[in-house]
Amino acid sequence: MTVTAPGAAFLAATALHAGFQATVTVLVYPALARIPADRWAVEHDRHSRRITPLVGVVYLALAGATVWMLVADRGPWTYAGALLALAVAVVTGVGAAPVHGRLSRADPVLLARLLVIDRVRAVLAVLLLACACGAAFG
Repeated sequence: MTVTAPGAAFLAATALHAGFQATVTVLVYPALARIPADRWAVEHDRHSRRITPLVGVVYLALAGATVWMLVADRGPWTYAGALLALAVAVVTGVGAAPVHGRLSRADPVLLARLLVIDRVRAVLAVLLLACACGAAFG
């Protein structure tokens, strides 16, 4: 079995993304949700400043590897993975990012919404990784 360079890149990028997303879902957001209201603004701003560059690297790697894989392989696993990568980007851009933007104070309703959106992204990340395995090894 031979894995092509685009297949390896797609697999690596989706694994990086899934690991990042799992960490955010299991550790980062639950910790963020437990921040006391009187410390919320400072801690949320700190979180945003620290995670934004990492989000940029992970999502750029995912986008680049997905495009490369689409150019190299037009199989069903690749198409499914590309659709899931697009879904991750949409859920992040339309869901998570705007909610983060509105969290200038500790708001239990917005925090609950963010946690739900984040769980959706985690499920999408795992499905995306499965498609990348199919595309790389299938």
